[in-house]
Amino acid sequence: MLKIAKTTAVIIMSCCVFSLSAHADVNEDLQNICTIVKADDKGELRKKMKKVESDYRLKLQDYYTGISCDGESLIRIAFLNNALETGELMIKKMPKSLLNTPESDGKTLRAWVSERQLMSSPIANVLNERI
Repeated sequence: MLKIAKTTAVIIMSCCVFSLSAHADVNEDLQNICTIVKADDKGELRKKMKKVESDYRLKLQDYYTGISCDGESLIRIAFLNNALETGELMIKKMPKSLLNTPESDGKTLRAWVSERQLMSSPIANVLNERI
């Protein structure tokens, strides 16, 4: 009986350690995503998204709200840096419902774009078509 308890404890501890290391790895893999968006490197962003999806089974919508670049979301950073390619890719990959959801400051993406007078941006056109 003692042998079963020890084996179970070892298995549980192994699972916990693996789970913690997997979480740390996804953070590490997403570490430079802000730089990629700012640089408007669509190919690199696509590779990053595919790697995270294949390694961790996470789509953009799963980690989008957890990432902040200079206090802004990824799509907002694309707007601020005129990163047309990456902004368009992210808008197309996000579900419409999440694009209409208020972000951390309580403003929807569309309201934020309007407030910042960025409605003339080509990214805003893609956003308006998608919403």
